[in-house]
This record gives sequence, C-alpha cells and structure tokens, in this order.
Amino acid sequence: MNKERISIDEFAKIEVKVGTILSAERIPDTDKLLRLMVDLGEEAPRQIVSGIAAYVSLPEELVGKQLTFVTNLEPRTIRGYESNGMLFAVGKDDTFAFLTPDRQIPPGTGAH
Repeated sequence: MNKERISIDEFAKIEVKVGTILSAERIPDTDKLLRLMVDLGEEAPRQIVSGIAAYVSLPEELVGKQLTFVTNLEPRTIRGYESNGMLFAVGKDDTFAFLTPDRQIPPGTGAH
C-alpha cells in the first residue's frame, strides 16, 4: 500500500524522539491498550496510550527500554486517558517490532 508522497517540508513537521519507558500498565477493560509513562528529556514524563498490549506479554518488561515516539501530535483522549504522543513501531502480527536505538542515548534525542 503506497501512500501519497509528501514534501520534505511536510516530513520535517514530524518530531520523532527517543524516550525511556518509566512505567507500563494495561488499561483496565481493554485488550489492546497500555498506559506508558515516558521520559522524553522534558520537565515531567509524558503519558502515552498505545495499542501494543498484544505484542507485550508483561508490560513491566518495557520499563527501562528506549523506544521511538512521535512527540508533536495533538493530545488525544483514549478510553478516558489523555495520550500525548504516539509510539513509533513497524509491522503487525508476526512482523511487529519496536524501533530502538542501537545503544543508550539521552531521552529526548531527536531523529533526523
């Protein structure tokens, strides 16, 4: 499935940063949603709601991992929880994978 092409200026609007997971928990009464608290190098951690529960057997195993996030999306309320970003991952089903740096880097480091 090819999507419409965008200009480099449009792409430059997307902010992708590495964040360190501080906590991860299932959102009650949902099958897919996890509530993540993420250190993105800001004053306070961000809450990000993500539909990745099917790919994570124990949410607490995410704690300490560095993953990539889109950080400049408008906040969105999902099942009563405000989400302030989006986990950036690839694939689905058997091909699902997190995008991670190959070594520890400071939280909030931006992609380019």
